Amino acid sequence: MLDKALKENIQSAYSRFLASKGLRARGAQKQMIAVIARGLAGIGCGEKGERLGEKHVTVVEAGTGTGKTIAYLLSVLPVAAARKKKVVLSTATVSLQEQLVNKDLPEVIEHAGISIDYQLAKGRGRYLCINKIEQHLERQGDLGQMALYEDEEAEVLDPATRALYRELVDKLASGRWDGDRDNLPDTLDDQIWRPLTSDHMQCSNRRCVNFSACPFYRSREQLDSVQLVVANHDLVLADLALGGGAILPDPADTIYIFDEGHHLADKASGHFAFSARLGASQKLLQGIPRKLGALVDEAGGAIALRDPSERLQRPVSDALLTLEQIDPTLHALFDSEEASTRVRFPQGRVPEALSLSCRDLTSASERVSQHLEQVVSVLREAMEGEIAEVDRALAERWYPQLGRLWGRVQQLSWLARSYATKDLEGRSPTARWVSRVDNNGLTDLEVRSAPVSSADTLKEHLWDVCFGAVVTSATLTALGRFDRQLEQLGLPADTLCERLQSPFDHYNKGVLEVPSMRTDPRDPQAHTEEVAEILTARLADTGAALVLFSSWRQMRTALERQPESIKNRVLAQGEQSRQEILRCHRQRVDAGEPSVIFGLASFAEGVDLPGGYLTEVIITKLPFGVPDDPVDATLAEWIEQQGGNAFSDWSVPTASMRLTQAVGRLLRTEEDSGRVVLLDRRVVTRRYGRQLLDSLPPFRREIAY
Repeated sequence: MLDKALKENIQSAYSRFLASKGLRARGAQKQMIAVIARGLAGIGCGEKGERLGEKHVTVVEAGTGTGKTIAYLLSVLPVAAARKKKVVLSTATVSLQEQLVNKDLPEVIEHAGISIDYQLAKGRGRYLCINKIEQHLERQGDLGQMALYEDEEAEVLDPATRALYRELVDKLASGRWDGDRDNLPDTLDDQIWRPLTSDHMQCSNRRCVNFSACPFYRSREQLDSVQLVVANHDLVLADLALGGGAILPDPADTIYIFDEGHHLADKASGHFAFSARLGASQKLLQGIPRKLGALVDEAGGAIALRDPSERLQRPVSDALLTLEQIDPTLHALFDSEEASTRVRFPQGRVPEALSLSCRDLTSASERVSQHLEQVVSVLREAMEGEIAEVDRALAERWYPQLGRLWGRVQQLSWLARSYATKDLEGRSPTARWVSRVDNNGLTDLEVRSAPVSSADTLKEHLWDVCFGAVVTSATLTALGRFDRQLEQLGLPADTLCERLQSPFDHYNKGVLEVPSMRTDPRDPQAHTEEVAEILTARLADTGAALVLFSSWRQMRTALERQPESIKNRVLAQGEQSRQEILRCHRQRVDAGEPSVIFGLASFAEGVDLPGGYLTEVIITKLPFGVPDDPVDATLAEWIEQQGGNAFSDWSVPTASMRLTQAVGRLLRTEEDSGRVVLLDRRVVTRRYGRQLLDSLPPFRREIAY
């Protein structure tokens, strides 16, 4: 319960913040503070501070302009301090993390008088592994003369990459760089950066000779002592997958804030998606005996390494034999569909013969994984000086390589188990499909699986174990209801939910226009041609616009159809990074030049272009899901099987959320004004159109009937 002292603490902090900043209280912001504070304060506590009861999650949709960041900070932090709990503030994007660390949290400390220690936490993939970069550079001389196998040839660096790696080492050693990828002045390509990072399978932790200088662990030093950790959804989910408390604070003593919470369910599903390429997996397994043979030879035939390496021979052979049996089965799937590059298993159900083969592959790959784990354990002990016959330096050099190999075999076994195990009756299924992909000029088959819902996973690993949580975003409802979001997140129907309207004057500041058109989006070619015509006419007089397309093909075709005068003012997604496009756009507008951004779904959210930076948002097509997406198609089948209607129960609500996100790019401050143009007449001609229109902010409408 929100006792008097805690209530006064929160109210006084809010009053100090407003007075210090010279601001007036916002009704929706005050309401959000009250809802969250009451929800968290109502969590029952046992004698040891453990949570009692299940009413511990609060869901708040806060429209643009609410000031939700300040609202959840001023409500959560006092409650967390009173309950002696840590806070993990998780976002979906790096830009919001940076805003929190560099702007919002310092403002709360300065203006609200709240004392809080905080630290930004990122995954290992954002930090340089000193061992990795040293080993890459050290091996170049030998590889240049002796690279005999494909995996060794792949490690040979071109001169430019070698020089860049040396430059990174110099910057780190001189203190000009802290090893954080995000703090580099120039953006590095993923293919250049990824080999320089580690994961929990490859990292030797305190046994590493570079542990004291490790950028990742240096960044972790303060996490145990701070009250608030700023993280991202991927890192939170990775921590929970390791049991919770491995990287971040113990969930049982933590209040989580999930900003951009509409991404949480999809992020969770991605963490339990598996994939492997058939040909690449065969090469991986074929290379294991040679790799371990080289390790044993280098270790002088050490028995501790030789015994598990020899025991690997049989399970590797069994796994390879099973893959050889699976190969023709999977290739046969494409015989009757020569033009197809993907085959999906309806309802996620694979043929019995393939399921049985995958059961054998699961058994064999798990045995390979177990023996590799033994080898990794020996290397780990050798790094601690506990195995005299294995040199510590050798162990340090080989540990990351074997850890990476072990991780890849684990992924293969998890995928095989997914194909060998039938989904439980009454539970949401797993989508399973096979795609033909190009692999260095050769065709390979990529086998994939992904759960269509993360509800059970989130319930088990997050909601059931955390002390409390707040889920918030500008878009959490679909067609004005929370039920779809609660179902996706695995939260009960009676979860405390609050929908707060944006304080913006949408009716007087914005217009929603649906012009007359002769084509329907169900005829993609004709519709795209008309969209191109309309854009040619409208963009000639537009100063700052964002045009959102449904596909790469539509965007490219529309751009090709534009005259040079318009092409010259277009910044198209794919030609530069997102941040560079936004920077160039602002620069042009500041210079008084017209500027138009052409983008896809990723530009429909998280783009903040206030004032004159954006006066027109053009949406070319309603954002329905791709009809042949394997996960979406499997989910649709399951909904129909449960007696529902996939289109009305799922497709329309999803489109509603995406459309609301897209139109939300227009008004970013109370002074903004502009126009949203929707080039899809289905909001007028189809029965569901009224639902979509009514779920949007109350713009003044100009609809041609």
